[in-house]
Amino acid sequence: MTTPYQQYPQGVSDKSKVVAGVLGIVLGFFGAGRFYMGDTKTGVLQLVVSIVTCGAGALWGTIDGILILVNGGVDGQGRPLRD
Repeated sequence: MTTPYQQYPQGVSDKSKVVAGVLGIVLGFFGAGRFYMGDTKTGVLQLVVSIVTCGAGALWGTIDGILILVNGGVDGQGRPLRD
């Protein structure tokens, strides 16, 4: 019998899906969820879009946080986030 984590040969991230999702919802303007996950390129892009659109881009971070909570995601090294 295999555990759910044995299906990932590179292992599971030390980052939490719940923390990344909540950071994305609460601090979506700053791209905090993506920075936490190690995806700095997308985090910077979320921050720039939020600044350029005078805050309307924060909706992207909020939706991203919800999707991370629902579907999970991967960290900056491509490993799935832990539950």
